[in-house]
Amino acid sequence: MASADLLLHPVRLRVVMAFLGDRTLTTADLRAELPDVPVATLYRHVSALADAGVLAVVGERKVRGAAERSFRLELEAAAVGPGEAATMTPDEHRRAFTAFAAALVSAFDRYLDRAAADGGSPDLAADRVGYRQAAVWVTDEEFDEMHAELAAALRARMAHRPGGGRRRRLVSTVHLPAD
Repeated sequence: MASADLLLHPVRLRVVMAFLGDRTLTTADLRAELPDVPVATLYRHVSALADAGVLAVVGERKVRGAAERSFRLELEAAAVGPGEAATMTPDEHRRAFTAFAAALVSAFDRYLDRAAADGGSPDLAADRVGYRQAAVWVTDEEFDEMHAELAAALRARMAHRPGGGRRRRLVSTVHLPAD
Protein backbone atom coordinates (compact mmCIF):
# COMPACT_ATOMS: atom_id res chain seq x y z
CA MET A 1 0.00 0.00 0.00
CA ALA A 2 1.42 3.38 -1.00
CA SER A 3 1.52 6.31 1.35
CA ALA A 4 -0.71 9.35 1.14
CA ASP A 5 2.37 11.51 0.55
CA LEU A 6 3.26 9.45 -2.52
CA LEU A 7 -0.22 9.27 -4.01
CA LEU A 8 -1.52 12.75 -3.31
CA HIS A 9 1.01 14.69 -5.33
CA PRO A 10 -1.04 16.34 -8.12
CA VAL A 11 1.01 14.91 -11.01
CA ARG A 12 1.26 11.41 -9.52
CA LEU A 13 -2.50 11.44 -8.86
CA ARG A 14 -3.13 12.32 -12.52
CA VAL A 15 -0.80 9.49 -13.59
CA VAL A 16 -2.70 7.04 -11.38
CA MET A 17 -6.03 8.30 -12.76
CA ALA A 18 -4.77 7.76 -16.33
CA PHE A 19 -4.38 4.06 -15.54
CA LEU A 20 -7.86 3.59 -14.07
CA GLY A 21 -9.93 1.14 -16.05
CA ASP A 22 -7.31 -1.62 -16.08
CA ARG A 23 -5.21 0.09 -18.74
CA THR A 24 -1.68 -0.72 -19.89
CA LEU A 25 0.23 2.41 -20.87
CA THR A 26 3.74 3.38 -21.88
CA THR A 27 5.35 6.64 -20.89
CA ALA A 28 4.71 7.79 -24.48
CA ASP A 29 0.99 7.06 -23.93
CA LEU A 30 1.12 9.05 -20.69
CA ARG A 31 2.84 11.98 -22.43
CA ALA A 32 -0.04 12.04 -24.92
CA GLU A 33 -2.61 11.99 -22.09
CA LEU A 34 -0.79 14.54 -19.92
CA PRO A 35 0.73 16.92 -22.49
CA ASP A 36 0.99 19.77 -19.97
CA VAL A 37 3.40 17.79 -17.76
CA PRO A 38 7.07 18.25 -18.73
CA VAL A 39 8.63 14.99 -19.95
CA ALA A 40 11.34 14.89 -17.27
CA THR A 41 8.73 15.51 -14.55
CA LEU A 42 6.50 12.76 -15.92
CA TYR A 43 9.37 10.24 -16.03
CA ARG A 44 10.37 11.14 -12.46
CA HIS A 45 6.84 10.59 -11.14
CA VAL A 46 6.32 7.36 -13.10
CA SER A 47 9.61 6.12 -11.65
CA ALA A 48 8.54 7.02 -8.10
CA LEU A 49 5.23 5.18 -8.56
CA ALA A 50 6.98 2.14 -10.06
CA ASP A 51 9.58 2.06 -7.26
CA ALA A 52 6.74 2.11 -4.71
CA GLY A 53 4.93 -0.78 -6.43
CA VAL A 54 1.97 1.35 -7.51
CA LEU A 55 2.86 0.81 -11.18
CA ALA A 56 4.06 -2.58 -12.37
CA VAL A 57 6.21 -3.07 -15.46
CA VAL A 58 4.31 -5.55 -17.65
CA GLY A 59 6.30 -5.26 -20.86
CA GLU A 60 9.37 -3.82 -22.44
CA ARG A 61 10.42 -3.29 -26.05
CA LYS A 62 13.17 -1.48 -27.90
CA VAL A 63 12.20 1.79 -29.57
CA ARG A 64 14.97 3.61 -31.43
CA GLY A 65 17.55 1.86 -29.27
CA ALA A 66 15.91 2.72 -25.95
CA ALA A 67 13.79 0.47 -23.79
CA GLU A 68 10.12 1.47 -23.67
CA ARG A 69 8.31 -0.05 -20.73
CA SER A 70 4.59 -0.71 -20.43
CA PHE A 71 2.98 -0.23 -17.04
CA ARG A 72 -0.21 -1.29 -15.27
CA LEU A 73 -1.71 0.07 -12.09
CA GLU A 74 -1.54 -2.14 -9.01
CA LEU A 75 -4.95 -1.06 -7.73
CA GLU A 76 -4.49 -2.32 -4.17
CA ALA A 77 -1.15 -0.50 -3.89
CA ALA A 78 -2.69 2.71 -5.27
CA ALA A 79 -4.85 3.35 -2.24
CA VAL A 80 -4.38 4.96 1.12
CA GLY A 81 -5.47 2.32 3.59
CA PRO A 82 -7.88 2.86 6.46
CA GLY A 83 -5.04 2.58 8.97
CA GLU A 84 -3.08 5.43 7.43
CA ALA A 85 -6.22 7.49 6.84
CA ALA A 86 -7.08 7.16 10.53
CA THR A 87 -3.73 8.68 11.49
CA MET A 88 -3.96 11.65 9.14
CA THR A 89 -4.47 15.09 10.63
CA PRO A 90 -7.34 17.34 9.54
CA ASP A 91 -4.88 19.37 7.44
CA GLU A 92 -3.62 16.20 5.75
CA HIS A 93 -7.21 15.18 4.97
CA ARG A 94 -7.86 18.69 3.60
CA ARG A 95 -4.81 18.35 1.36
CA ALA A 96 -5.87 14.86 0.24
CA PHE A 97 -9.42 15.98 -0.58
CA THR A 98 -8.08 19.06 -2.40
CA ALA A 99 -5.84 16.83 -4.54
CA PHE A 100 -8.82 14.55 -5.28
CA ALA A 101 -11.05 17.51 -6.20
CA ALA A 102 -8.31 19.13 -8.29
CA ALA A 103 -7.82 15.89 -10.24
CA LEU A 104 -11.57 15.73 -10.84
CA VAL A 105 -11.66 19.35 -12.06
CA SER A 106 -8.66 18.64 -14.29
CA ALA A 107 -10.40 15.63 -15.86
CA PHE A 108 -13.52 17.72 -16.50
CA ASP A 109 -11.40 20.53 -18.02
CA ARG A 110 -9.74 18.03 -20.38
CA TYR A 111 -13.21 16.78 -21.43
CA LEU A 112 -14.33 20.35 -22.19
CA ASP A 113 -11.04 21.16 -23.97
CA ARG A 114 -11.39 18.09 -26.24
CA ALA A 115 -14.82 19.29 -27.34
CA ALA A 116 -13.47 22.80 -27.99
CA ALA A 117 -10.52 21.38 -29.94
CA ASP A 118 -13.00 19.59 -32.18
CA GLY A 119 -14.58 22.98 -32.90
CA GLY A 120 -17.72 22.60 -30.87
CA SER A 121 -19.33 22.55 -27.51
CA PRO A 122 -19.57 19.45 -25.39
CA ASP A 123 -22.78 17.45 -25.56
CA LEU A 124 -23.09 16.37 -21.96
CA ALA A 125 -26.27 14.38 -22.58
CA ALA A 126 -24.81 12.42 -25.52
CA ASP A 127 -21.56 11.84 -23.62
CA ARG A 128 -23.45 10.77 -20.48
CA VAL A 129 -21.63 13.42 -18.42
CA GLY A 130 -23.26 14.52 -15.24
CA TYR A 131 -22.55 16.01 -11.88
CA ARG A 132 -25.13 15.99 -9.19
CA GLN A 133 -25.47 16.13 -5.46
CA ALA A 134 -28.23 14.52 -3.47
CA ALA A 135 -29.04 14.29 0.20
CA VAL A 136 -30.50 11.14 1.71
CA TRP A 137 -31.89 10.55 5.19
CA VAL A 138 -30.51 7.19 6.30
CA THR A 139 -29.36 5.46 9.45
CA ASP A 140 -25.74 4.31 9.61
CA GLU A 141 -26.92 0.78 8.79
CA GLU A 142 -28.97 1.99 5.80
CA PHE A 143 -25.99 4.00 4.59
CA ASP A 144 -23.70 0.97 4.88
CA GLU A 145 -26.22 -1.04 2.84
CA MET A 146 -26.46 1.69 0.18
CA HIS A 147 -22.68 1.99 0.05
CA ALA A 148 -22.31 -1.78 -0.40
CA GLU A 149 -24.88 -1.75 -3.22
CA LEU A 150 -23.09 1.09 -5.02
CA ALA A 151 -19.72 -0.61 -4.55
CA ALA A 152 -21.10 -3.89 -5.93
CA ALA A 153 -22.53 -2.13 -8.99
CA LEU A 154 -19.18 -0.45 -9.66
CA ARG A 155 -17.15 -3.65 -9.11
CA ALA A 156 -19.35 -5.51 -11.59
CA ARG A 157 -18.64 -2.92 -14.27
CA MET A 158 -14.96 -2.52 -13.38
CA ALA A 159 -14.57 -6.13 -14.52
CA HIS A 160 -15.61 -5.22 -18.08
CA ARG A 161 -12.89 -5.22 -20.73
CA PRO A 162 -12.54 -2.60 -23.48
CA GLY A 163 -14.35 -3.20 -26.74
CA GLY A 164 -17.91 -3.79 -27.81
CA GLY A 165 -18.66 -0.08 -27.88
CA ARG A 166 -17.49 0.47 -24.30
CA ARG A 167 -16.11 3.86 -23.44
CA ARG A 168 -13.81 4.45 -20.46
CA ARG A 169 -15.60 6.63 -17.91
CA LEU A 170 -14.54 8.03 -14.59
CA VAL A 171 -16.96 7.62 -11.70
CA SER A 172 -16.12 9.57 -8.55
CA THR A 173 -17.96 9.44 -5.28
CA VAL A 174 -17.86 11.53 -2.15
CA HIS A 175 -20.03 10.93 0.87
CA LEU A 176 -20.05 12.83 4.13
CA PRO A 177 -22.46 13.94 6.82
CA ALA A 178 -24.32 17.09 5.79
CA ASP A 179 -24.92 18.39 9.30
